[in-house]
Amino acid sequence: MRKSTIWLLGAVMLFAFFGLLYLQANYIHAIISNQEDQFEEAVKRSLYQVSNDIELEETAKFLDDQIIASNKRYLGKKSTRSSSRIMQGEQQRLSLGGNKSTLSEKKDLSLQSQAIQESWQERYLYNQNLLDQVIRNLMKASDKPIEERLDFDKLNNYIKTELQNNNLELPFTFVLVDNNKNIIFGNEDINSCHGKRIYSQVLFPKSSDNKVYTLKVVFPTERKYVLNSVSFIVPSLVFTVVLLLIFISTLYVIFRQKRLSEMKNDFVNNMTHELKTPVASISLAAQTLNDPGLKNSPRLMESARAVIGDESKRLGFLVEKVLQMSLFEDGATQFKMVDVDVNDLIASIANTFVLRVEKAGGTLDIELEALESTIMIDKMHFTNVLFNLMENAIKYRNPNKSLELIIKTANVGDRVQITIQDNGIGIKKENIKKIFDRFYRVPTGNRHDVKGFGLGLAYVKRIVNELNGTIKAESDYGEFTRFIISLPSVKI
Repeated sequence: MRKSTIWLLGAVMLFAFFGLLYLQANYIHAIISNQEDQFEEAVKRSLYQVSNDIELEETAKFLDDQIIASNKRYLGKKSTRSSSRIMQGEQQRLSLGGNKSTLSEKKDLSLQSQAIQESWQERYLYNQNLLDQVIRNLMKASDKPIEERLDFDKLNNYIKTELQNNNLELPFTFVLVDNNKNIIFGNEDINSCHGKRIYSQVLFPKSSDNKVYTLKVVFPTERKYVLNSVSFIVPSLVFTVVLLLIFISTLYVIFRQKRLSEMKNDFVNNMTHELKTPVASISLAAQTLNDPGLKNSPRLMESARAVIGDESKRLGFLVEKVLQMSLFEDGATQFKMVDVDVNDLIASIANTFVLRVEKAGGTLDIELEALESTIMIDKMHFTNVLFNLMENAIKYRNPNKSLELIIKTANVGDRVQITIQDNGIGIKKENIKKIFDRFYRVPTGNRHDVKGFGLGLAYVKRIVNELNGTIKAESDYGEFTRFIISLPSVKI
Protein backbone atom coordinates (compact mmCIF):
# COMPACT_ATOMS: atom_id res chain seq x y z
CA MET A 1 0.00 0.00 0.00
CA ARG A 2 1.32 3.43 -0.93
CA LYS A 3 2.21 5.83 1.84
CA SER A 4 -0.15 8.48 0.50
CA THR A 5 -3.04 6.01 0.70
CA ILE A 6 -2.17 5.16 4.30
CA TRP A 7 -2.05 8.86 5.18
CA LEU A 8 -5.42 9.44 3.51
CA LEU A 9 -7.05 6.55 5.38
CA GLY A 10 -5.48 7.71 8.60
CA ALA A 11 -6.72 11.27 8.10
CA VAL A 12 -10.27 10.06 7.38
CA MET A 13 -10.29 7.80 10.44
CA LEU A 14 -8.92 10.55 12.68
CA PHE A 15 -11.55 12.97 11.34
CA ALA A 16 -14.29 10.41 12.06
CA PHE A 17 -12.99 9.73 15.57
CA PHE A 18 -12.62 13.38 16.49
CA GLY A 19 -16.04 14.09 14.99
CA LEU A 20 -17.51 11.35 17.18
CA LEU A 21 -15.74 12.73 20.24
CA TYR A 22 -17.01 16.22 19.43
CA LEU A 23 -20.60 15.00 19.14
CA GLN A 24 -20.35 13.05 22.38
CA ALA A 25 -18.85 16.03 24.18
CA ASN A 26 -21.68 18.27 22.94
CA TYR A 27 -24.26 15.67 23.95
CA ILE A 28 -22.80 15.41 27.46
CA HIS A 29 -22.67 19.20 27.74
CA ALA A 30 -26.32 19.46 26.71
CA ILE A 31 -27.36 16.83 29.25
CA ILE A 32 -25.40 18.53 32.04
CA SER A 33 -26.90 21.93 31.17
CA ASN A 34 -30.39 20.42 31.17
CA GLN A 35 -29.78 18.70 34.51
CA GLU A 36 -28.46 21.96 36.01
CA ASP A 37 -31.57 23.82 34.82
CA GLN A 38 -33.85 21.15 36.26
CA PHE A 39 -31.92 21.18 39.53
CA GLU A 40 -32.15 24.97 39.77
CA GLU A 41 -35.88 24.92 39.02
CA ALA A 42 -36.50 22.22 41.64
CA VAL A 43 -34.52 24.15 44.28
CA LYS A 44 -36.32 27.42 43.54
CA ARG A 45 -39.68 25.62 43.72
CA SER A 46 -38.70 24.05 47.03
CA LEU A 47 -37.51 27.31 48.58
CA TYR A 48 -40.63 29.15 47.43
CA GLN A 49 -42.74 26.48 49.09
CA VAL A 50 -40.63 26.83 52.25
CA SER A 51 -41.40 30.56 52.30
CA ASN A 52 -45.09 29.83 51.76
CA ASP A 53 -45.15 27.17 54.48
CA ILE A 54 -43.57 29.56 56.99
CA GLU A 55 -46.18 32.23 56.29
CA LEU A 56 -49.02 29.68 56.47
CA GLU A 57 -47.68 28.39 59.78
CA GLU A 58 -47.52 31.92 61.18
CA THR A 59 -51.07 32.63 59.95
CA ALA A 60 -52.34 29.36 61.41
CA LYS A 61 -50.70 30.19 64.72
CA PHE A 62 -52.40 33.61 64.95
CA LEU A 63 -55.67 32.06 63.80
CA ASP A 64 -55.57 29.41 66.51
CA ASP A 65 -54.80 32.03 69.16
CA GLN A 66 -57.60 34.24 67.94
CA ILE A 67 -60.14 31.41 67.82
CA ILE A 68 -59.38 30.44 71.40
CA ALA A 69 -59.76 34.01 72.60
CA SER A 70 -62.94 34.60 70.56
CA ASN A 71 -64.53 31.37 71.75
CA LYS A 72 -64.10 32.43 75.31
CA ARG A 73 -65.81 35.78 74.63
CA TYR A 74 -68.51 34.15 72.53
CA LEU A 75 -69.43 31.58 75.16
CA GLY A 76 -69.80 34.29 77.79
CA LYS A 77 -72.13 36.40 75.63
CA LYS A 78 -74.14 33.38 74.56
CA SER A 79 -74.91 32.32 78.12
CA THR A 80 -76.13 35.85 78.94
CA ARG A 81 -78.37 35.98 75.87
CA SER A 82 -79.85 32.55 76.56
CA SER A 83 -80.85 33.55 80.10
CA SER A 84 -82.50 36.76 78.84
CA ARG A 85 -84.45 34.87 76.19
CA ILE A 86 -85.70 32.31 78.71
CA MET A 87 -86.93 35.03 81.04
CA GLN A 88 -88.71 36.86 78.21
CA GLY A 89 -90.42 33.67 77.06
CA GLU A 90 -91.60 32.85 80.55
CA GLN A 91 -93.08 36.30 80.98
CA GLN A 92 -94.91 36.05 77.66
CA ARG A 93 -96.25 32.60 78.56
CA LEU A 94 -97.66 33.87 81.91
CA SER A 95 -99.23 36.97 80.34
CA LEU A 96 -100.81 35.02 77.51
CA GLY A 97 -101.86 32.00 79.45
CA GLY A 98 -105.41 32.25 78.24
CA ASN A 99 -104.66 32.57 74.55
CA LYS A 100 -105.35 29.84 72.15
CA SER A 101 -102.74 27.18 71.32
CA THR A 102 -102.63 28.15 67.63
CA LEU A 103 -101.46 31.64 68.36
CA SER A 104 -98.78 30.24 70.71
CA GLU A 105 -97.41 27.92 68.05
CA LYS A 106 -97.12 30.70 65.47
CA LYS A 107 -95.19 32.84 67.87
CA ASP A 108 -92.85 29.94 68.68
CA LEU A 109 -92.06 29.46 64.96
CA SER A 110 -91.42 33.15 64.56
CA LEU A 111 -89.08 33.13 67.53
CA GLN A 112 -87.19 30.08 66.14
CA SER A 113 -86.75 31.73 62.71
CA GLN A 114 -85.52 34.89 64.32
CA ALA A 115 -83.10 32.87 66.46
CA ILE A 116 -81.68 31.12 63.37
CA GLN A 117 -81.15 34.40 61.56
CA GLU A 118 -79.50 35.90 64.59
CA SER A 119 -77.25 32.80 64.85
CA TRP A 120 -76.06 33.10 61.22
CA GLN A 121 -75.50 36.79 61.66
CA GLU A 122 -73.50 36.18 64.81
CA ARG A 123 -71.38 33.54 63.05
CA TYR A 124 -70.70 35.88 60.13
CA LEU A 125 -69.75 38.72 62.41
CA TYR A 126 -67.66 36.34 64.47
CA ASN A 127 -65.68 35.02 61.48
CA GLN A 128 -65.31 38.51 60.03
CA ASN A 129 -64.05 39.82 63.32
CA LEU A 130 -61.76 36.79 63.63
CA LEU A 131 -60.18 37.37 60.23
CA ASP A 132 -59.84 41.09 60.82
CA GLN A 133 -58.10 40.42 64.08
CA VAL A 134 -55.75 37.85 62.49
CA ILE A 135 -54.84 40.29 59.71
CA ARG A 136 -54.14 43.03 62.23
CA ASN A 137 -51.94 40.65 64.23
CA LEU A 138 -50.05 39.58 61.10
CA MET A 139 -49.39 43.19 60.17
CA LYS A 140 -48.14 43.84 63.69
CA ALA A 141 -45.98 40.69 63.55
CA SER A 142 -43.91 42.10 60.66
CA ASP A 143 -42.36 44.52 63.11
CA LYS A 144 -41.30 41.78 65.49
CA PRO A 145 -37.74 40.33 65.49
CA ILE A 146 -37.28 37.34 63.22
CA GLU A 147 -36.37 35.19 66.22
CA GLU A 148 -39.95 35.62 67.54
CA ARG A 149 -41.57 34.85 64.20
CA LEU A 150 -39.50 31.87 63.05
CA ASP A 151 -38.31 28.63 64.60
CA PHE A 152 -34.91 28.00 62.97
CA ASP A 153 -34.97 24.27 63.72
CA LYS A 154 -38.28 24.01 61.87
CA LEU A 155 -36.78 26.04 59.02
CA ASN A 156 -34.14 23.35 58.48
CA ASN A 157 -36.84 20.66 58.50
CA TYR A 158 -38.96 22.67 56.07
CA ILE A 159 -36.05 22.93 53.61
CA LYS A 160 -35.22 19.25 53.91
CA THR A 161 -38.85 18.18 53.48
CA GLU A 162 -39.52 20.36 50.45
CA LEU A 163 -36.29 19.23 48.78
CA GLN A 164 -37.30 15.61 49.32
CA ASN A 165 -40.72 16.39 47.84
CA ASN A 166 -38.87 17.49 44.70
CA ASN A 167 -36.62 14.37 44.70
CA LEU A 168 -33.53 16.26 45.87
CA GLU A 169 -31.81 14.33 48.62
CA LEU A 170 -28.34 15.80 49.06
CA PRO A 171 -26.58 17.76 51.82
CA PHE A 172 -27.07 21.52 51.98
CA THR A 173 -25.93 24.54 53.98
CA PHE A 174 -28.09 27.59 54.60
CA VAL A 175 -27.98 30.97 56.29
CA LEU A 176 -30.56 33.64 56.97
CA VAL A 177 -29.49 37.25 56.31
CA ASP A 178 -31.23 40.58 56.76
CA ASN A 179 -31.48 43.40 54.26
CA ASN A 180 -28.01 44.58 55.33
CA LYS A 181 -26.57 41.14 54.54
CA ASN A 182 -25.88 40.45 58.20
CA ILE A 183 -26.15 36.78 59.11
CA ILE A 184 -29.11 36.19 61.45
CA PHE A 185 -28.79 32.43 61.61
CA GLY A 186 -26.18 30.01 60.25
CA ASN A 187 -22.64 29.05 61.21
CA GLU A 188 -21.08 29.40 57.81
CA ASP A 189 -20.78 32.34 55.47
CA ILE A 190 -21.78 30.67 52.25
CA ASN A 191 -20.65 33.70 50.27
CA SER A 192 -17.14 32.31 50.71
CA CYS A 193 -18.07 29.06 48.95
CA HIS A 194 -16.23 29.81 45.73
CA GLY A 195 -17.48 28.03 42.65
CA LYS A 196 -20.79 27.03 44.29
CA ARG A 197 -24.14 28.39 43.20
CA ILE A 198 -26.11 30.21 45.91
CA TYR A 199 -29.91 29.90 45.80
CA SER A 200 -31.86 32.72 47.47
CA GLN A 201 -35.48 33.09 48.62
CA VAL A 202 -37.03 36.09 50.39
CA LEU A 203 -39.01 35.26 53.54
CA PHE A 204 -42.00 37.41 54.51
CA PRO A 205 -41.76 39.43 51.26
CA LYS A 206 -44.58 41.85 52.24
CA SER A 207 -42.86 42.98 55.43
CA SER A 208 -41.52 46.50 55.81
CA ASP A 209 -38.28 47.21 53.95
CA ASN A 210 -36.13 47.04 57.06
CA LYS A 211 -37.59 43.64 58.02
CA VAL A 212 -36.87 41.74 54.80
CA TYR A 213 -34.98 38.47 55.34
CA THR A 214 -33.33 36.30 52.69
CA LEU A 215 -32.76 32.58 52.94
CA LYS A 216 -29.57 31.48 51.12
CA VAL A 217 -28.87 27.81 50.42
CA VAL A 218 -25.76 26.12 48.99
CA PHE A 219 -25.34 22.48 47.96
CA PRO A 220 -21.65 21.45 48.37
CA THR A 221 -22.13 18.29 46.26
CA GLU A 222 -24.31 19.85 43.58
CA ARG A 223 -21.72 19.35 40.82
CA LYS A 224 -21.24 15.72 41.74
CA TYR A 225 -25.01 15.21 41.90
CA VAL A 226 -25.43 16.66 38.40
CA LEU A 227 -22.51 14.72 36.93
CA ASN A 228 -23.87 11.47 38.33
CA SER A 229 -26.83 11.92 36.01
CA VAL A 230 -24.53 11.52 32.98
CA SER A 231 -22.30 8.80 34.41
CA PHE A 232 -23.91 6.29 32.07
CA ILE A 233 -22.24 7.92 29.05
CA VAL A 234 -18.73 8.01 30.52
CA PRO A 235 -17.90 4.38 29.56
CA SER A 236 -18.90 5.16 25.98
CA LEU A 237 -16.56 8.14 25.94
CA VAL A 238 -13.74 6.09 27.49
CA PHE A 239 -14.16 3.31 24.92
CA THR A 240 -14.07 5.86 22.12
CA VAL A 241 -10.82 7.32 23.45
CA VAL A 242 -9.37 3.81 23.83
CA LEU A 243 -10.29 3.02 20.22
CA LEU A 244 -8.68 6.27 19.12
CA LEU A 245 -5.46 5.40 20.96
CA ILE A 246 -5.48 1.90 19.49
CA PHE A 247 -5.97 3.33 16.03
CA ILE A 248 -3.11 5.80 16.47
CA SER A 249 -0.89 2.99 17.78
CA THR A 250 -1.86 0.80 14.85
CA LEU A 251 -1.10 3.61 12.41
CA TYR A 252 2.28 4.11 14.07
CA VAL A 253 3.06 0.39 13.83
CA ILE A 254 2.03 0.36 10.17
CA PHE A 255 4.34 3.23 9.30
CA ARG A 256 7.13 1.73 11.39
CA GLN A 257 6.78 -1.66 9.75
CA LYS A 258 6.63 -0.04 6.33
CA ARG A 259 9.82 1.85 7.11
CA LEU A 260 11.51 -1.32 8.38
CA SER A 261 10.32 -3.17 5.30
CA GLU A 262 11.83 -0.51 3.06
CA MET A 263 15.07 -0.63 5.05
CA LYS A 264 15.18 -4.42 4.82
CA ASN A 265 14.69 -4.21 1.09
CA ASP A 266 17.55 -1.74 0.89
CA PHE A 267 19.62 -4.05 3.09
CA VAL A 268 18.96 -7.06 0.85
CA ASN A 269 19.72 -5.07 -2.28
CA ASN A 270 22.89 -3.67 -0.75
CA MET A 271 23.91 -7.07 0.60
CA THR A 272 23.34 -8.68 -2.80
CA HIS A 273 25.48 -6.05 -4.44
CA GLU A 274 28.18 -6.42 -1.79
CA LEU A 275 28.25 -10.21 -2.12
CA LYS A 276 28.63 -10.09 -5.87
CA THR A 277 31.96 -8.25 -5.70
CA PRO A 278 33.92 -10.67 -3.44
CA VAL A 279 32.36 -13.71 -5.10
CA ALA A 280 33.38 -12.42 -8.53
CA SER A 281 36.88 -11.59 -7.29
CA ILE A 282 37.32 -15.04 -5.73
CA SER A 283 36.00 -16.72 -8.87
CA LEU A 284 38.43 -14.73 -11.03
CA ALA A 285 41.34 -15.52 -8.71
CA ALA A 286 40.43 -19.22 -8.74
CA GLN A 287 40.41 -19.21 -12.54
CA THR A 288 43.81 -17.55 -12.45
CA LEU A 289 45.20 -20.23 -10.19
CA ASN A 290 43.78 -22.94 -12.47
CA ASP A 291 45.37 -21.41 -15.58
CA PRO A 292 48.32 -23.68 -16.53
CA GLY A 293 50.05 -20.83 -18.30
CA LEU A 294 50.47 -18.84 -15.08
CA LYS A 295 52.27 -21.52 -13.07
CA ASN A 296 55.62 -20.01 -14.02
CA SER A 297 54.57 -16.57 -12.67
CA PRO A 298 54.91 -16.63 -8.86
CA ARG A 299 53.96 -12.97 -8.60
CA LEU A 300 50.57 -13.50 -10.23
CA MET A 301 50.00 -16.65 -8.19
CA GLU A 302 50.73 -14.78 -4.95
CA SER A 303 48.45 -11.92 -6.04
CA ALA A 304 45.61 -14.37 -6.75
CA ARG A 305 46.04 -16.00 -3.34
CA ALA A 306 46.04 -12.55 -1.68
CA VAL A 307 42.82 -11.63 -3.49
CA ILE A 308 41.19 -14.87 -2.35
CA GLY A 309 42.30 -14.22 1.25
CA ASP A 310 41.12 -10.59 1.31
CA GLU A 311 37.80 -11.30 -0.32
CA SER A 312 37.24 -14.29 2.00
CA LYS A 313 37.68 -11.94 4.96
CA ARG A 314 35.25 -9.54 3.32
CA LEU A 315 32.70 -12.31 2.89
CA GLY A 316 33.19 -13.24 6.54
CA PHE A 317 32.48 -9.63 7.52
CA LEU A 318 29.29 -9.63 5.45
CA VAL A 319 28.17 -12.92 6.99
CA GLU A 320 28.81 -11.43 10.45
CA LYS A 321 26.48 -8.53 9.57
CA VAL A 322 23.78 -10.99 8.55
CA LEU A 323 24.23 -12.83 11.85
CA GLN A 324 23.88 -9.52 13.67
CA MET A 325 20.61 -8.97 11.87
CA SER A 326 19.36 -12.44 12.87
CA LEU A 327 20.30 -11.55 16.46
CA PHE A 328 17.65 -8.84 16.42
CA GLU A 329 15.06 -11.04 14.74
CA ASP A 330 15.42 -13.84 17.30
CA GLY A 331 14.85 -11.42 20.19
CA ALA A 332 17.12 -13.41 22.51
CA THR A 333 20.86 -13.35 23.02
CA GLN A 334 22.95 -15.87 24.93
CA PHE A 335 25.70 -14.25 26.97
CA LYS A 336 28.70 -15.74 28.71
CA MET A 337 29.16 -13.26 31.52
CA VAL A 338 32.63 -12.91 33.03
CA ASP A 339 34.47 -10.31 35.10
CA VAL A 340 36.80 -8.31 32.86
CA ASP A 341 39.19 -5.46 33.58
CA VAL A 342 38.05 -2.92 31.02
CA ASN A 343 41.42 -1.13 31.07
CA ASP A 344 43.19 -4.33 30.04
CA LEU A 345 40.54 -5.08 27.40
CA ILE A 346 40.88 -1.65 25.81
CA ALA A 347 44.66 -1.80 25.88
CA SER A 348 44.53 -5.17 24.10
CA ILE A 349 42.08 -3.91 21.48
CA ALA A 350 44.13 -0.75 20.93
CA ASN A 351 47.28 -2.83 20.24
CA THR A 352 45.53 -4.69 17.45
CA PHE A 353 43.71 -1.63 16.08
CA VAL A 354 46.52 0.91 16.12
CA LEU A 355 47.91 -0.33 12.79
CA ARG A 356 44.58 0.30 11.07
CA VAL A 357 44.43 3.81 12.52
CA GLU A 358 47.98 4.58 11.40
CA LYS A 359 47.25 3.15 7.98
CA ALA A 360 44.36 5.64 7.75
CA GLY A 361 46.82 8.43 8.59
CA GLY A 362 45.74 8.97 12.18
CA THR A 363 46.72 8.47 15.79
CA LEU A 364 45.17 6.45 18.61
CA ASP A 365 45.41 7.66 22.20
CA ILE A 366 44.17 5.83 25.27
CA GLU A 367 43.61 7.40 28.70
CA LEU A 368 42.84 4.68 31.25
CA GLU A 369 41.85 6.64 34.36
CA ALA A 370 39.31 4.25 35.88
CA LEU A 371 40.60 2.90 39.21
CA GLU A 372 37.72 0.46 39.74
CA SER A 373 37.79 -0.94 36.23
CA THR A 374 36.26 -4.41 36.60
CA ILE A 375 32.97 -4.96 34.80
CA MET A 376 30.81 -8.03 34.14
CA ILE A 377 30.32 -8.50 30.38
CA ASP A 378 30.24 -10.98 27.55
CA LYS A 379 33.78 -10.47 26.33
CA MET A 380 33.15 -11.39 22.69
CA HIS A 381 30.08 -9.18 22.22
CA PHE A 382 31.56 -6.23 24.10
CA THR A 383 34.76 -6.48 22.05
CA ASN A 384 32.59 -6.28 18.94
CA VAL A 385 30.92 -3.17 20.41
CA LEU A 386 34.26 -1.39 20.80
CA PHE A 387 35.44 -2.52 17.35
CA ASN A 388 32.22 -1.20 15.76
CA LEU A 389 32.64 2.24 17.33
CA MET A 390 36.33 2.43 16.40
CA GLU A 391 35.68 1.26 12.83
CA ASN A 392 33.06 4.01 12.48
CA ALA A 393 35.71 6.53 13.52
CA ILE A 394 37.89 5.39 10.62
CA LYS A 395 34.97 5.03 8.20
CA TYR A 396 33.59 8.53 8.85
CA ARG A 397 36.91 10.38 9.28
CA ASN A 398 37.29 13.89 7.92
CA PRO A 399 39.38 13.73 4.73
CA ASN A 400 40.67 17.26 5.30
CA LYS A 401 42.48 16.54 8.57
CA SER A 402 44.38 13.74 10.29
CA LEU A 403 42.31 11.30 12.32
CA GLU A 404 42.56 11.61 16.09
CA LEU A 405 40.91 8.72 17.93
CA ILE A 406 40.79 8.87 21.72
CA ILE A 407 39.59 6.17 24.12
CA LYS A 408 39.09 7.04 27.81
CA THR A 409 37.95 5.23 30.93
CA ALA A 410 36.85 6.85 34.18
CA ASN A 411 34.80 6.13 37.29
CA VAL A 412 31.53 8.02 37.67
CA GLY A 413 29.88 7.01 40.92
CA ASP A 414 29.61 3.24 41.02
CA ARG A 415 29.91 2.90 37.24
CA VAL A 416 32.70 2.71 34.69
CA GLN A 417 32.44 5.22 31.86
CA ILE A 418 34.07 4.51 28.49
CA THR A 419 34.41 7.37 26.02
CA ILE A 420 35.35 6.92 22.35
CA GLN A 421 35.87 10.20 20.52
CA ASP A 422 37.07 11.16 17.06
CA ASN A 423 37.52 14.36 15.06
CA GLY A 424 35.62 13.08 12.05
CA ILE A 425 32.84 14.58 9.94
CA GLY A 426 30.35 14.54 12.85
CA ILE A 427 26.59 13.98 12.83
CA LYS A 428 23.84 16.55 12.35
CA LYS A 429 21.39 17.11 15.21
CA GLU A 430 18.42 15.88 13.19
CA ASN A 431 20.23 12.57 12.54
CA ILE A 432 21.82 11.86 15.91
CA LYS A 433 18.50 10.68 17.44
CA LYS A 434 18.15 7.98 14.76
CA ILE A 435 21.64 6.53 14.57
CA PHE A 436 20.79 3.64 16.92
CA ASP A 437 17.81 2.54 14.79
CA ARG A 438 18.12 -0.63 12.75
CA PHE A 439 19.03 -0.14 9.09
CA TYR A 440 19.41 3.60 9.55
CA ARG A 441 22.43 5.15 7.86
CA VAL A 442 23.47 8.75 8.24
CA PRO A 443 23.41 10.49 4.83
CA THR A 444 26.97 11.18 3.62
CA GLY A 445 26.18 13.56 0.77
CA ASN A 446 28.32 12.95 -2.28
CA ARG A 447 30.55 10.41 -0.55
CA HIS A 448 29.90 6.90 -1.88
CA ASP A 449 32.96 5.19 -0.43
CA VAL A 450 31.29 4.54 2.93
CA LYS A 451 29.77 1.06 2.94
CA GLY A 452 27.41 -0.33 5.53
CA PHE A 453 23.98 -1.74 6.32
CA GLY A 454 22.77 0.36 9.21
CA LEU A 455 23.15 -2.47 11.75
CA GLY A 456 26.38 -1.61 13.57
CA LEU A 457 25.14 1.01 16.02
CA ALA A 458 21.84 -0.81 16.53
CA TYR A 459 23.88 -3.87 17.51
CA VAL A 460 26.04 -1.73 19.82
CA LYS A 461 23.03 -0.29 21.66
CA ARG A 462 21.37 -3.69 21.94
CA ILE A 463 24.45 -5.30 23.51
CA VAL A 464 25.10 -2.40 25.91
CA ASN A 465 21.48 -2.45 27.08
CA GLU A 466 21.60 -6.21 27.59
CA LEU A 467 24.68 -5.69 29.80
CA ASN A 468 22.68 -3.28 32.03
CA GLY A 469 24.53 -0.32 30.60
CA THR A 470 23.70 2.87 28.73
CA ILE A 471 25.14 4.53 25.64
CA LYS A 472 24.65 8.02 24.27
CA ALA A 473 26.08 9.94 21.34
CA GLU A 474 27.26 13.54 21.24
CA SER A 475 28.41 15.33 18.12
CA ASP A 476 29.23 18.68 16.60
CA TYR A 477 28.77 18.47 12.87
CA GLY A 478 32.11 18.85 11.10
CA GLU A 479 34.07 18.77 14.36
CA PHE A 480 33.77 15.58 16.44
CA THR A 481 31.68 12.59 17.44
CA ARG A 482 31.70 11.13 20.95
CA PHE A 483 30.15 7.87 22.21
CA ILE A 484 29.84 7.43 25.98
CA ILE A 485 29.21 3.96 27.43
CA SER A 486 28.34 3.52 31.12
CA LEU A 487 28.45 0.10 32.79
CA PRO A 488 28.13 -0.93 36.45
CA SER A 489 31.48 -1.68 38.08
CA VAL A 490 32.14 -4.85 40.02
CA LYS A 491 33.66 -4.60 43.50
CA ILE A 492 36.59 -6.95 44.00
